[in-house]
Amino acid sequence: MKLPVVIAAPMAGGATTPELVAAVNEGGGLGLLPAGYLSAAALAAAIGATGKLTDRPFGVNLFVPEAPADPAAVAAYRERLRPEAVRHGVDLPERIGPDRDDWEAKLELLLADPVPVLSYTFGLPSAAEAAALRAVGSYQIGTVTTPAEARAATLLGLDALCVQGPEAGGHRGTHRQSAVPSTSPLPELLAAVRTVTALPLIAAGGLTDGAGIAAALRAGASAAQLGTAYLRTDESGADPNHQAALVTLRGGTVVTRAFTGRPARGLRNAFIDRYEPYAPVGYPEVHHLTRPLRAAATRRGDLTAMHLWAGTGHRQARTGPAAGLTAELLAQANAAR
Repeated sequence: MKLPVVIAAPMAGGATTPELVAAVNEGGGLGLLPAGYLSAAALAAAIGATGKLTDRPFGVNLFVPEAPADPAAVAAYRERLRPEAVRHGVDLPERIGPDRDDWEAKLELLLADPVPVLSYTFGLPSAAEAAALRAVGSYQIGTVTTPAEARAATLLGLDALCVQGPEAGGHRGTHRQSAVPSTSPLPELLAAVRTVTALPLIAAGGLTDGAGIAAALRAGASAAQLGTAYLRTDESGADPNHQAALVTLRGGTVVTRAFTGRPARGLRNAFIDRYEPYAPVGYPEVHHLTRPLRAAATRRGDLTAMHLWAGTGHRQARTGPAAGLTAELLAQANAAR
């Protein structure tokens, strides 16, 4: 399979909609549907809805589950957050059970009804799982943040690698949530990954225009994955206050565990400043713990307490149809190569 030059990142939590995936396809790119946080049944519905909107190939992104977090660390963070819950008028969950993001049921679904492209975030499938998905014809992409992760994905027999630099918005795709994310800029990371694999590379992180895509292609990538660039488009499902904050907030971005227990880049705000020093390694438990706080903040449009995922190029995010943006990015990238 030859990948389009422009790929829309699978932004979980509502930002990437079936309409956005279809619009990116219409513009000549590849849309990826996020499966994260969805049940297998909800994923099946989203795949069905997307298939009705586009007759072009699209993909699905899976969150790879990890071992449960330390309950004591999560409990200590819960106590730290209780005053925040009182201020917001919400209750924090006292018990958070195991959560594998419906991994096994999603694999069953995707084996029975394959999609053209599958990508993985937060790790890799087992060798048996990867082989089964290969057998049903799915093109598999592993998200990597280091050469060591790239080597592991290559040995697993995946088809391509999404090389995620530190500039990327949202969660870093480290294979171990306890890992300290690399700060090597995307061009350096692409070069380092190229030394350990011959697989096609997809550059991700801070890319918002054709010139940046062209630079990534010159650095050895075959394609570019953009997320933040699509957050303000017509088909985006991102909260309107989040969309506006991308171009109005002036504090820049920071990588934090405060909202989910996994490193993620977002617009800096008071919640991050207050709780980042105490946030434990603990995804998805911390994600579930802070969900009532984040939901309350979103309902009120409180930018000081919302999780506002954004890459370093967030101020360049534009409004308008995603199909038009995709076509424009492709034209700019081709002209700049």
